[in-house]
Amino acid sequence: MPWPEQRRVVRRWRRTRPFWGGLLLILGGAELLLVPLSPLTVLVSLGLGGIAALGIGIALVVAGLFLWLLPHTHHYVSVNALILSVLSFAATNLGGFLVGMLLGIAGSAMGFGWTPVPEDAEEDPARPKVRDGQGTRTLAVLLPVAIVAGIVLNGGPAKAAPAAAVAAPRVPPTVTTTLFAPQGFTLAGVTEIPTADGPLKVMVLRMKAASLTDYRLKTRDGNGPELALGADTLDLSGEVTLYLTKFKGCLEGILCLTFTPDRLPVPPVVPPFVFMTDVSAEQALVTSDLIEAGGLTLKAS
Repeated sequence: MPWPEQRRVVRRWRRTRPFWGGLLLILGGAELLLVPLSPLTVLVSLGLGGIAALGIGIALVVAGLFLWLLPHTHHYVSVNALILSVLSFAATNLGGFLVGMLLGIAGSAMGFGWTPVPEDAEEDPARPKVRDGQGTRTLAVLLPVAIVAGIVLNGGPAKAAPAAAVAAPRVPPTVTTTLFAPQGFTLAGVTEIPTADGPLKVMVLRMKAASLTDYRLKTRDGNGPELALGADTLDLSGEVTLYLTKFKGCLEGILCLTFTPDRLPVPPVVPPFVFMTDVSAEQALVTSDLIEAGGLTLKAS
């Protein structure tokens, strides 16, 4: 084939970054941009005059360029591109009539699962070989499908292991925070914990650490006074487990969701680098190896 040296340079450059994931993101963003500008006579106008399509489309194109030019940021960029791709379904023209949304989801999965390949690695043209990280990218694409299929076949989310025999208050305290930033956040499932009035059904959230800003807790057990606990910052670390009867917040400050033990998110594993704002929850119990609070206050009424 012609230009062997040029093709070798391009191949080396392509193998040191999530090239195909970035390409799919660029194609998905371009498709979202072209749909509202196309001469179609019928468009599903869900958004402010196509502004959402233009904004999300440009963001996906920029995310694809980031995967090409700054491959070390592929985890953070891929997660945010995945969220934007899913939001495009509700924000504009059904995600470019599903084409742009699916391209964005596939590109995000490939970018997140990409593994670097050494720049000086040589390919033997006479014997094709599997590159490092190819299996990881394939797993990243198939993982969402496998999770959804497992939930459907099992008839719902998996049940979490029973909690330790620690009595929770009769009425779960109410917790609010302006920013909830977890690390290694996983929804473990649903279980029951003991209270003075009998078992209480709760969601189980596990994480390695969590940071909360403007933390406020209010609790009242029986006919006693209401207690209010506040902290400017609250940091949990170690094996952190939250037992909640309700959880409400805005994902990435954009998509507001409400979760209960009977209404859980799918898939149960939350991607890293995700934060939530304007969080309010009914917290039956929390366990953590270490809790650090700044600006702690305690009031009773």
